[in-house]
Amino acid sequence: MTFFPNVEKIKYEGKNTENPFAFRYYNPEELVLGKSMKDHLRFAVAYWHTFVNEGNDPFGVGVNQRTWLAEDPMETAKNRVEAAFEFYQKLGVDYFCFHDMDVAPYGDSLETFFKNLDEIVDLIEEKMKETGIKLLWNTADRHANPIYVNGAASSNNADVYAVSAAQVKKGIDISKRLGGKNFVFWGGREGYENLLNTDMAFEEANIARLYNMAIDYSNEIGHGDLTFLLEPKPKEPMKHQYDFDAATTMAFLQKYDLTDRFKLNLEANHATLAGHTFEHEMAVARSYNALGSLDANQGDLLLGWDTDEFPTDLYSVTLTMYEVLENGGIEPGGINFDAKVRRTSFEMEDLFLAHIAGMDTFARGLKAAARLKEDRFFDKIKEERYASYQEGIGKDIIDDKTDLKSLFDYALSNKTVTNKSGHIEAVKARLNDYIY
Repeated sequence: MTFFPNVEKIKYEGKNTENPFAFRYYNPEELVLGKSMKDHLRFAVAYWHTFVNEGNDPFGVGVNQRTWLAEDPMETAKNRVEAAFEFYQKLGVDYFCFHDMDVAPYGDSLETFFKNLDEIVDLIEEKMKETGIKLLWNTADRHANPIYVNGAASSNNADVYAVSAAQVKKGIDISKRLGGKNFVFWGGREGYENLLNTDMAFEEANIARLYNMAIDYSNEIGHGDLTFLLEPKPKEPMKHQYDFDAATTMAFLQKYDLTDRFKLNLEANHATLAGHTFEHEMAVARSYNALGSLDANQGDLLLGWDTDEFPTDLYSVTLTMYEVLENGGIEPGGINFDAKVRRTSFEMEDLFLAHIAGMDTFARGLKAAARLKEDRFFDKIKEERYASYQEGIGKDIIDDKTDLKSLFDYALSNKTVTNKSGHIEAVKARLNDYIY
């Protein structure tokens, strides 16, 4: 059975094509800085938004037209797997990502859930072997189940903590079985609703305990090359989430000595909610050598929640890809479209049109970022800005040849301090030339 009978394999046709089901800029085999686009970008499809989202919102029921739905939840789950791999092949992506509860119904107990998972993972493994599509990362959904009302590893209830740990163990087992290179921890409800009844230090220590157990277990089963990814988000659904942003998350990882096995999975819309740009969060992660993987989407600055729109902001995506290039790439992570079609885009084919828009935007951003890097545009600006540290007292500071007394004496002897303009408006104008 085909779930997308009206869509052929998406091909690159160039910017002048009038075919909406074709790439205008994403040419997978085109070389950019000596590496193919597909290897730079490592695109992945998010199972949850693409195949599980119903198109509902707080003001209305689901509107999405989906042909894989059946009366029996397990039949729906199997149909989704078939539809997903047809979609991956026709779109031309190499990777996918999923939560455990995306792919299998929970049923009436944890035991039933794990049994359902095993059956569906059998089918996923079969489709992966058949198509060559790979798992970028998987994770355990430890927020949707009502038992997680007060968090998972941060829960005040030890029984809930145990269920959370069981899901993580199962997720790591699935990762090994499917050849996963990354496992994501997103603290969906790892935070507090009200500080008045919360022991923050206790809860964060318990979260760290679970992460250490995950490291130990992955080593025990011979999956020690697995990279664990923490995904920052400042709020929603909790009032305050412990992994607020990249800097907060790195402080946590350093405090609990987790930096050897953990990196960050950064999402653009979460950066917006934290009051940052995506490139800021990436720059922070790079400064800690902790840029692991990306969730590609964008938020709406006029709306105060996680809208998860497909990324089409070329300015932001260019700066995002510049950070990726400066990082030397994103592997073993990738660029996962953690994005959902708008509620008004409810037809099956809209899933393709939305991903094409995102992939073309990232292809254009990659090429613009490559031009910036080839011309050393930002490098030259920064070299000039920090030139005072290349000689004289500045070089002495960098070479650790000064102390407070010597700087005190220098400051008193130096009668004139002269700053230079950064000409930031001109810099932004030139940046526009590279992008557009």
